[in-house]
Formats: sequence, C-alpha cells, structure tokens
Amino acid sequence: MESDLPVRPAKSLLIVEDEADLAELLRFNLEKEGYACQCAGDGQTALRKMQAGAPDLLILDRMLPGMSGDELMATMKRDPRYAKIPVIMLTAKAEESDELVGFALGADDYITKPFSIKRVLARVAALFRGRQIAETTSQVVVIGPVSLDAGRHEVCVEGQPVAVTAAEFRLLKVLMSARGRVLSREQLIDMVMGVSVAVTDRVIDVHVSALRKKLGPAAGWVHTIRGVGYAFRPPLAEE
Repeated sequence: MESDLPVRPAKSLLIVEDEADLAELLRFNLEKEGYACQCAGDGQTALRKMQAGAPDLLILDRMLPGMSGDELMATMKRDPRYAKIPVIMLTAKAEESDELVGFALGADDYITKPFSIKRVLARVAALFRGRQIAETTSQVVVIGPVSLDAGRHEVCVEGQPVAVTAAEFRLLKVLMSARGRVLSREQLIDMVMGVSVAVTDRVIDVHVSALRKKLGPAAGWVHTIRGVGYAFRPPLAEE
C-alpha cells in the first residue's frame, strides 16, 4: 500500500573539488547517506551548475584551477541567489590564519586535508540539523531595530533586509535569544558551530566582526564583554 504522505526531496550538495578521485569518493559516500550530489572540478563549472539549480550545501576546495575557491565564495556572497547557501571548505591550508580567512570569507565549516570521510559526513549532518532546528524553533525574534525570522532565514535592520551567511545567522539568533545574557566564546562555538567542531575562539571573533559590519546602524547592539564573550543589548549612551 502506497503512502499518501509527501516525499521530501533529498538535500542537494555540490562538491567543488579538482581531484577527481577525491570528489568521487565524497560523492559516493554522501549519496549512500541519502544526499543528491553533483561534482564540479573548477569554479566556473560550479557557477554554471548553481545557475541551473542552487544546491542546499556547497563542499568547496580552496585551491582550484582558474577561479579559486576563495574567489568562488566571494562571488556567491555577492549574489542574493547564493549568499545563504552554507559552505564547508575542504582544504590543505591548515594554518590557523588560513582557517580564519576561510571563516571571514563566509565559510560555515572548515575541514583540513587529509580528513576522514566519517568526519565530513558528521559535519554535513550537523550543519543541516542546525538549520532545521533554526527553522522549527521560535520563528521571529525582534529586539530593538533588528528582526530575525528563522522560518524565512531573514534578518532585517530597521525594516531593511540584510544578507548574512548561515553561520552569521545562527550567531545572531543565539545572541538575540539570550535576551541580554553574556555568552562566552566557548558557548558560542558549541551553539553556532557545533560541539564536534574544533576551532579557535578567534573564529567567533571573525564572525562577530563581519556581523557588526552588516548590521550597520544596529552594530552597537552587539557588545564585547572583555575577557568573557558577547551579548546582544541596547547600545550604551556613550556609544
């Protein structure tokens, strides 16, 4: 007997990796987990595939022939059709400074080569799980000039939409939901990036800095509590 319940389409992933064997290994294992995958060996091919249909998640190598992964990321973030697509960077660039640059560009996660396939699968699942939680919890939060709509994944400042990355959206949602409480960098890493993600405290600082720039006139609502962490509160009079 066939069910009348609607079938949810598989989450779509675009793997942008110039090492064909590695791309195929990722595709094979991700498809075993139920994801629909496409591969692209360079940035221009990736853009053409995205124009044909935006994926739910991008897995991106930073060092690509022609258009680099960094350039592809910058192009995506300038285009409202692709700006909210979460990105996991896979790269041989393993220095802390490289990781911070990746997050500053808008990456939601950063995995260095060599890596285990199980780790990639866990991070992909965690990223989708975090987005699902954001969409099913309290839909709209409004504090001061900032409104955040979890269902629509939309942030507005004084009624004007603001384009933020998936990680910046989660960060803002966590800070606003704390209703003025101070959250440490460690707490924010766990709540925004996930408990299984090994990153430095500076990654949160990079995301906060980028978020403040995008909030414009509402930037003063994001407070740095020196030696502790961050809070979302009304600006101080002297600010």
